[in-house]
Amino acid sequence: MMSCQQNFAHHLPTLRFPVSTTVVFIRRHQPPISASSLHHSQETSDKILRTHNAKSTSLLFLIDKASPKGENQNGYEYDEISKLLELSMARKRTPQFPGSIYVQSPADVDVNSSLPAIFNGENDDYDFEVIMRAVEIRREVTLEIFKEAMRKGKFGITYSTNLASKLFPEFIDYVMIQAASIKQLPEFANSSFNVRAKACLESSNVVPLIRWLKHNGLSYPQIGKLICSSRGNIESIRSTAEWLKSIHVNGRFIGVALLRAGKNILERNTEELDEIVWYLEKNGVRREWMGYVVSRCPELLSFSMEELKNRTNFYFDMGMNEKDFGTMVFDFPKVLGFYSFEEMNQKVAYLKEFGLGNEDVGRLLAFRPQLMGCSIEERWKPLVKYLYYLGISRDGMRRILTVKPMVFCFDLESNIVQKVQFFRDIGVQQKGIASMLVKFPSLLTYSLYKKIRPVVIFLLTKAGVSQTDIGKVIGLGPELLGCSISKKLEPNVKYFLSLGIDLKTLGEMIADFPMLLRYNIDILRPKYRYLRRTMVRPLNDLIEFPRFFSYSLEERIIPRHKILVENRVNFKLRYMLSCTDENFHQRVEAAVQRRQMFESGISNNIESDSPTDDSSEDETEDEFSTLAD
Repeated sequence: MMSCQQNFAHHLPTLRFPVSTTVVFIRRHQPPISASSLHHSQETSDKILRTHNAKSTSLLFLIDKASPKGENQNGYEYDEISKLLELSMARKRTPQFPGSIYVQSPADVDVNSSLPAIFNGENDDYDFEVIMRAVEIRREVTLEIFKEAMRKGKFGITYSTNLASKLFPEFIDYVMIQAASIKQLPEFANSSFNVRAKACLESSNVVPLIRWLKHNGLSYPQIGKLICSSRGNIESIRSTAEWLKSIHVNGRFIGVALLRAGKNILERNTEELDEIVWYLEKNGVRREWMGYVVSRCPELLSFSMEELKNRTNFYFDMGMNEKDFGTMVFDFPKVLGFYSFEEMNQKVAYLKEFGLGNEDVGRLLAFRPQLMGCSIEERWKPLVKYLYYLGISRDGMRRILTVKPMVFCFDLESNIVQKVQFFRDIGVQQKGIASMLVKFPSLLTYSLYKKIRPVVIFLLTKAGVSQTDIGKVIGLGPELLGCSISKKLEPNVKYFLSLGIDLKTLGEMIADFPMLLRYNIDILRPKYRYLRRTMVRPLNDLIEFPRFFSYSLEERIIPRHKILVENRVNFKLRYMLSCTDENFHQRVEAAVQRRQMFESGISNNIESDSPTDDSSEDETEDEFSTLAD
């Protein structure tokens, strides 16, 4: 106990304790310490409450446990503890930022003379944790400095906090490193870290840039990601964005273009970017289209001129001209800059397997470049397999591909399968479905619930088609599914009902000739007027042969009617119109001979004036008869 008191008294002049410290209180007011009380104080030394100067008192107990030249039970050298205690009790200290690793005493000239860590080499892990904690504290300080600069720039607290979260830690670390590096400059040699960090933020003009980007429609996640990708070159963002505006990229697409174009876009000068635009314009992409093209495929701006030329020649080698190439790039900009050469070659080779030549594929891609965005394994092969299952040959698939290539861009399960199942449900046979798809591929591009089903319901409820005939109607005339109900189907139905045809009879006429509802009323009206007034035919003739409206009034109906009148013979509409001119004249001659024989009384067996051989019907009749079978 006496040794402890002597050690304490020995260090008292050096420590220079304040008068109000707990140590002075203990020194002046405690009674003489006995052995038992010393033992009790040693047991309770680790339980001292955190009161004023408690840290200094705790260090005092550590000293109390140490020997003058030895090492205490916690592994601290006596001299190290003395120095630490001296620094902790100093009245005046050099200002340090929060989280400083080394403490600088008043006697130190510079940081190089700071005291070393009080832990030996066995505590490297602890030293690393201390260093990382110091870095984290400086990050937090830099983050608060950035938020303060944003608030001074008239940004709201919420926006500043959200943006700061996107800039952490990339841009915050950049500011922190810059603030540390400029300490070597004479003007910042004696400045605190906070002053240097504020100076770095002001010199970077990041706050005005954020306001400018926000004004141009960029969201704070886009702004944050863009600033982080600039690697500290903040001014390159503004210059590149100004260039994008010069080629008419809309404000809300500027951020998307800058982010998707790649990190090297901020490293390229405007001369390189102008060269890319000039080359595209030279090959058919109009200047007024350039903003739209770059907005949808900013990857073009990251290409070298050599790669851009190779991609352009890939399409010109398939027979495209500048006009086709320009419209193709405008319709689907990704066709030029989004896919790799390997993907592009694989898709062209697969399209050629349908029997298409190199130039045919070129025309197909010029018309529907979205094909280049479809996956062979996930989109095309399952579709081809399904069409083959329906009974469509390779030639039929080639027709679907060339007439409506968009079919090969649709999802099989959610689009095509549902429509085919619907056709089966309404009574269309398997062969009829295959014929429908090959004859009218556009059918697969219509919406099932917005287009196909409403037309079928209209035919069943408003046009008189029975449920037994609806499958036949759709199978023979799938084009009806593409007609507008309000502008085409409903006016036609009202017109036929106005002629005196009842709804059930109209449904039977539609089942016989579904295309009846597709003609314009302006074409139907003069034909009906000629039939009733000039030809003086009854309405039943029209009901029996609704295909009458499919023939030309000037080129077939009127000329053949005049021939019948001149020869004083009469045919049913079917035999009058549904044959070739040669067969029609042969029928007329045969009818004239029979009439002459009847008038002369040579034969009492009068043959019917209607020919029994109807094998000479025209191509239209053969087509619909085949589909009906």
